[in-house]
Amino acid sequence: MPPLLKEEKTLVIIKPDGVKRGLTGEIIRRIEQRGLKIVALKMIWPNKKQMSRHYPNKRFYLLSLGNKTLETYNHFNLDPIKELGVNDPLKIGRMVRRWLIDFMTSGPIIKMIVEGIHAVEMVRKLVGPTMPAKAEMGTIRGDFSIDSAVLANAQKRAVHNLIHASGSLEEAESEIKLWFSKEEIHSYYRAEEDIMF
Repeated sequence: MPPLLKEEKTLVIIKPDGVKRGLTGEIIRRIEQRGLKIVALKMIWPNKKQMSRHYPNKRFYLLSLGNKTLETYNHFNLDPIKELGVNDPLKIGRMVRRWLIDFMTSGPIIKMIVEGIHAVEMVRKLVGPTMPAKAEMGTIRGDFSIDSAVLANAQKRAVHNLIHASGSLEEAESEIKLWFSKEEIHSYYRAEEDIMF
């Protein structure tokens, strides 16, 4: 087996709602129980500058946020102009990004790096889809989150979905560099590694 496969890393952030609800231990337990290894871990209260780097103010990202929001409105037969005052995906993306930054700076977060075979994909499976209503029971969001994009938009806030997990290996590499220095990342051997792989 290629050694780098065992060392794939991904970023996980337990959001303020997960921390405030006391779910940190449960989330870490599920990650470790899966056979994944936590190689960096820290609690911080992020500021707006840090979160602005995490949620890029770039056109492609803003359009993605705006278009997802418009898809939600379309799915529920809601009028974005009536609800948000606009139907331009770029303007909506800027609005949603602002809500995300406000939410992520509203309390402490737990940031961690998780390592293991297919770590990005495995953590995404454990976490479940971004929208809690689409998350299956047995996933972190499916078991502990009930928030709705429609409700969040109506209240002009981010969806409370407990956790962030990098969506791709490229995203993970970029986010890890943003949140951790090389000195904060540890390499060690878990006792069961010789049995599991």
